[in-house]
Amino acid sequence: MKIGILTSGGDCPGINATIRGVGKTAINNYGMEVVGILNGFSGLLYKDVIELTDSSLSGILNLGGTILGTAREKVFRKKITSPDEKDREEIKKCYHELGLDCLVCIGGNGTQRTTWMLSDIGLNVLGIPKTIDNDVYGTDITFGFDSAVNIATEAIDRLHSTASSHRRVMVIELMGHHAGWIALEAGMAGGADIILLPELGYNMKVIIGKISQRFKVGKPYSIIAVAEGVEIQGSTEHPAIYFAREIEKQTGIETRETVLGYIQRGGSPSPFDRNLGTLLGGHAATLIHEKKFGRMISVKGREISDVPLVEVAGKLRLVSPDTPLVVQGKRMDISFGMEV
Repeated sequence: MKIGILTSGGDCPGINATIRGVGKTAINNYGMEVVGILNGFSGLLYKDVIELTDSSLSGILNLGGTILGTAREKVFRKKITSPDEKDREEIKKCYHELGLDCLVCIGGNGTQRTTWMLSDIGLNVLGIPKTIDNDVYGTDITFGFDSAVNIATEAIDRLHSTASSHRRVMVIELMGHHAGWIALEAGMAGGADIILLPELGYNMKVIIGKISQRFKVGKPYSIIAVAEGVEIQGSTEHPAIYFAREIEKQTGIETRETVLGYIQRGGSPSPFDRNLGTLLGGHAATLIHEKKFGRMISVKGREISDVPLVEVAGKLRLVSPDTPLVVQGKRMDISFGMEV
């Protein structure tokens, strides 16, 4: 059998570990031929591929980013969603001209939706979920998330000392457009006093009241972790900038913001993400060997499993008010910005 591997969407730590997990298992355990498709789905259209061997897959386990390159390919998306059958036939032609028996697509929500579309037009495909946001439906965790939480937690840890020294409020903005998992887990692990998430919203009076109360009882500083996707009515600026300005204006307490940004995506994957990517990749190779296609590899509890792509396409895994860390945080008097 001949399989292709591509990576699409944003980069994150652990992609190379996953490519390695798929490729080395396919080559060494199942005797398959493996090629890497460069620069996301566009590489499939342009048949831009490289051979992946046991040797070429060595030494990439600890590397950040992706050796295959990645892209958010608008041209490909237009073709796969086009009402013109010729566009979809072009995609199928490229797939078959490469001689593929299966295409493994590593990516987040958009990638899994596109992978399902490929399955829907009759191609043998598998999806492997990756995103630091941890918001892919159908899996308990995605690789890249643990690495991002470690980076974000360290940043919050470092803010404590400077906030305490200057008796300031420090607002740190973390990644998460629709889902606040990084802000939640890093905020809790880093001892944030207020955690603001896109799913839960906020009430500025509650935030101001929390900070003011802390200063009244002798707590000289406050740390606020906010997800980048928290919606600010009438404003397009970074949430951290908005909250820092409003807090200082309404409380008179010196306030500073930090936008962590792409630092959360870069660098070497954590040991957890290396091992998770390895397991997900190995499971994908086994499904190919068993000719079980149209599925996404997933984690359920402590088990590596898989689910039909049709069940996950277009859906998000979000934080809810009854998420255990939210519930426990409230019991410890951590504010999520919307208490009444």
